[in-house]
Amino acid sequence: MEQNVIEVRNLTKRFKRFALEDIQLNIRQGFITGLIGANGAGKSTLIRLIMGMAVPAAGEIRVFGRSVQKQEAEIKERIGFVADDSHFYEQLTIGMLKTIYAPFYKKWDDRLFKRYLDRFELSPKSKVQSLSKGMKMKLSLALALSHQADLLIMDEPTAGLDPVFRRELLELLAELMLDERKSILFSTHITTDLDRVADYIAFLHRGSLVFNESKEGLFDRYGLVKGSNELLDADVRKLFVGIRETGTGFEALTDNRQSVESILDGHAQVERPTLEDIMFFTAKGAAANV
Repeated sequence: MEQNVIEVRNLTKRFKRFALEDIQLNIRQGFITGLIGANGAGKSTLIRLIMGMAVPAAGEIRVFGRSVQKQEAEIKERIGFVADDSHFYEQLTIGMLKTIYAPFYKKWDDRLFKRYLDRFELSPKSKVQSLSKGMKMKLSLALALSHQADLLIMDEPTAGLDPVFRRELLELLAELMLDERKSILFSTHITTDLDRVADYIAFLHRGSLVFNESKEGLFDRYGLVKGSNELLDADVRKLFVGIRETGTGFEALTDNRQSVESILDGHAQVERPTLEDIMFFTAKGAAANV
């Protein structure tokens, strides 16, 4: 029976110009869940709430079955956290930084940390200020993975990284998931990364959760439709989440692929969309309805 490593119920967090509204979300144990959405959709806010770094206006978050608000220290012992904007003491060496981090975790493993440093070609004598963005991300990963974390939470980890290290990171995540007890929540707006590794996709748009489902189920349900503009009468337009029209035809996204294939009956081409297609047309449809 599948278990949830994270459970979010009726979660609301409001700011002056933005709000997360009534979020209901389950993150399943033993899988990689991709959290997607445009910049400003609420991904980082949601992760900060899950990590106990912000307080919700309403709702509840449970991680490993425990309340984030009441048992934060126990929960964080089992989480490895990697963010795009990790802030380290720039004057410290990697070795000095390790001596600060290690005492916070009962299961810290010096040998495992050294293995990650060797794998990432990082010297414990190097100062943080001498590291490139990619090297700092590798350091964040080494620190996050060296205390036997059961849950790895990553907030935009591949933003600004070169394609070689992005691929290396994805391979590392796939290796980690060979241990079926581990889980990963991976937030990104670079959806091609998740096309390769994610099992489930949760999509945030303007502070609301559009869906949270298996990647394969998602691609079975959604379809990218291409055809002649002559097909776009009022009834056909209602079939689509979003539409892009040009002088030579249209592209549109449907969230009911089987129904559209039946109705259009071969008069349009229906393809498997990418995650980027789903994000783009959902945003386009929402803008058209404002």
